[in-house]
Amino acid sequence: MASIDKRSFVQMISPYVRVFDGPLMLIVFLILAVGSVTLYSAGIDFPGRIEGHLRNILLSFLVMWVVAIIPPQTLMRFAVPMYVGGIILLLAVAQFGLIRNGARRWVDIGIVIQPSEIMKIGMPMMLAWFFQKREGMTHWREFVIAGLLLVVPVALIMRQPDLGTSLLVLAAGFYVIFFAGLSWKVIVAGIVAVLASLPIAWSMLHDYQRGRVMTLIDPTTDPLGKGFHIIQSTIAIGSGGLSGKGWLHGTQAHLEFIPERTTDFIFAVYSEEFGLIGNIILLILYLLLIARSMAIAAHAPTLFSRLLAGAIGMIFFTYAFVNMGMVSGILPVVGVPLPFFSYGGTAFVTLGLGVGILMSIQRHRKLVQS
Repeated sequence: MASIDKRSFVQMISPYVRVFDGPLMLIVFLILAVGSVTLYSAGIDFPGRIEGHLRNILLSFLVMWVVAIIPPQTLMRFAVPMYVGGIILLLAVAQFGLIRNGARRWVDIGIVIQPSEIMKIGMPMMLAWFFQKREGMTHWREFVIAGLLLVVPVALIMRQPDLGTSLLVLAAGFYVIFFAGLSWKVIVAGIVAVLASLPIAWSMLHDYQRGRVMTLIDPTTDPLGKGFHIIQSTIAIGSGGLSGKGWLHGTQAHLEFIPERTTDFIFAVYSEEFGLIGNIILLILYLLLIARSMAIAAHAPTLFSRLLAGAIGMIFFTYAFVNMGMVSGILPVVGVPLPFFSYGGTAFVTLGLGVGILMSIQRHRKLVQS
């Protein structure tokens, strides 16, 4: 009787479990496990940080599961409302947003939200919807319209100011446009134009943003101020050596030399405690995450699914590359979290949404084929 009950229970929950893509779920779980172990060490002096991290993981999995159930065709219907709603909220932020730490990035609509986070997924969904509607008609006009759709939210986010999020939204949108067939000639011309406009762009940056760039070039010019983050994080990475100092034995972290050690600079804590070997393992996990995402994109049945899945995979790459780059001192500090690693509720929900979309595309492709 017990075996029958067990079999019935398995049959009852199996449809809900099958929404998860096995390989993708395993990779995400391994990154979460390594990240949670590191966060425990980094946040040992922060009461409630571990409990909050576990809540963020559960919320991310809930979002992931719900989105994975929804067919991609239904998700496509949310693209325009999500984009338009995000633009409206960004305009609301510009008019009467909440100011925290000198930046106007949040708006209170009964709950306090950061609309720029919506655009990390809303932007590639909108552009993937646009190219799906224009399938077979991708001339230069379509790419110009797509560029305008991308520029508007990026400009609004940069005004907050939020350089890190604006770069992530810009990258997410660019990946969709690139996968849609943007010519390499246009890309090279764009790179030349960007390089030529650097003096103008430099004059438009805020003082703190220019300071970050100058600090990147020579952090020792202000070792106790703007250069402190980079100097201490690179010391932590270098002191980890080949195999690291061991879990809970990172001196830079536990002597509080590494700022923001549970969020943007958690990679420095990980590097110090697990060394080069640990870094190689983490890089392999992220490469597997990106590779699985691109494999799902390659076998997606529609243009919308292919463009969106490919963009999400490259978003994971951008998150990891920018975070590791800024912590290692090869990129300016722009406040980008390490995916499924850094502490943060909004980022976890956004990442969970992205993984849920990938699982939805993969699951419903199998259902169509069967």
